[in-house]
Amino acid sequence: MGQRGDVLAALAAAVLEVDRPHPVRVAIDGCSAAGKTTLGDELAETVRARTARHVIRVGIDHFKRAVTARTRFPFDSPESYYLDSWDNDGIRDELLLPLGPGGSRRYRSELMDLAAVTVLDGPIRGAEADAIMIADGCFLQRPELDDHWDLRIFVDVSFDDVVRRGVARDQVWMVSAEEAERRYRTKYVPGERRYLDDVRPRERAQLVVDNRDFAAPKLVDQRLPRPHSGA
Repeated sequence: MGQRGDVLAALAAAVLEVDRPHPVRVAIDGCSAAGKTTLGDELAETVRARTARHVIRVGIDHFKRAVTARTRFPFDSPESYYLDSWDNDGIRDELLLPLGPGGSRRYRSELMDLAAVTVLDGPIRGAEADAIMIADGCFLQRPELDDHWDLRIFVDVSFDDVVRRGVARDQVWMVSAEEAERRYRTKYVPGERRYLDDVRPRERAQLVVDNRDFAAPKLVDQRLPRPHSGA
């Protein structure tokens, strides 16, 4: 199967062990360019291969606040990135609460386009009670959201990895590699460092994947699921 396949199999087994009377809400948390989206896509496919239950795949970047609405802090500041970039009320009210205890199971999987410019008037979808929702994004264990996940996976990389991968990925839309590196070092990394210091998501997650090597990730920490909070 290979090391990546082994890790995906272990993660899928952990997902399928979570027992809730409502859809299971799985967070794939981590810093920028950690490999969260790829891991989420692969995990969803691995889970689908092991169960007939419906697997819902969500990218939390579709819940960003409109660029024009981010006015609380200077736009290029770490505070703007960490505290003002995501619509946490929308994530909670349109996605997590409907899929949680006593929820309607009628949810939305996106509110904005990835550029955070255009509001998306997407459909309200219905989920079966035994569905599994796998979402990837940054800052998913922040206090506004943390109680509403049933399983938390943290994808761990170094900040050197964040800068190197982020610049390679984003230099086209950020105009140049130099501008991309400037943004990562002055905005994204400081914002993510604050999240790691304030929330300690690596320590709080039930599963931690060391993803410094895409081809050979390691499941480095596995804890029993937290008691069900009822949220």
